[in-house]
Amino acid sequence: MTSKTTLLIAAVGSLFALAGPVLAADDANSEKCYGVAKAAKNDCAGAAHACAGQATKDGSTKEFVKLPKGTCERLVGGSLTSK
Repeated sequence: MTSKTTLLIAAVGSLFALAGPVLAADDANSEKCYGVAKAAKNDCAGAAHACAGQATKDGSTKEFVKLPKGTCERLVGGSLTSK
């Protein structure tokens, strides 16, 4: 690999590394989306457990994941409120 290619790969990789924490920290631009979390992939507490990753079934209407605003209602089964 050339040094230009290595530099480009490093630059692109750093963008991906920074994208996750920026979304998570920017709570004003995210919303809780209920009914779309996969089992063990939920964000934070639900009615039956203490925190993230403890959902027991896919698509539970009591479990949520945080998504960018405006995304949830575009997903099949997505809801801004728990049912």
